[in-house]
Amino acid sequence: MSKFDFDFTFENIGRLADMVNSKELSEIAIEDENGIKITIKGKKAVPMPPMPPFGMPPVPAGAAAPASAPAAAPAAPTAAGREVKSPIVGTFYSAPSPDSAPFVQVGDKVKKGDVIYIIESMKVMSEITAEFDGVVKEILVQNGDSVEFDQTIMIIG
Repeated sequence: MSKFDFDFTFENIGRLADMVNSKELSEIAIEDENGIKITIKGKKAVPMPPMPPFGMPPVPAGAAAPASAPAAAPAAPTAAGREVKSPIVGTFYSAPSPDSAPFVQVGDKVKKGDVIYIIESMKVMSEITAEFDGVVKEILVQNGDSVEFDQTIMIIG
């Protein structure tokens, strides 16, 4: 990652997000000469770990990470099925448009690779696909809800 003078405005960040989306990039990372960093990940990106709360210093590279499940691990099984979690912070949408039917409903069968919902983040719509086959047992959020990174969105059994 190179350091250079970059104006971190919502407009410029939006342009970067549009570029990642239109060029189908996995990610783009920028650091300005003051050490301010931003990484924008595309549809094929590996989920970023959650950011520390505002005002908390970030954990330096190479420091021991807090004990947690690995980010790349498959969804954990629950009594009713496996959890499907949000890979990013954003707004949950159950359908491709307000007039469309939802991608999935409770009771629907899904196959690995099927689009099951959309997360909008920084004006970029990311289609989220099923990571395994199963039946939708429960949907834990409502259309238009804000969701956090690693928040359980639905249960597939």
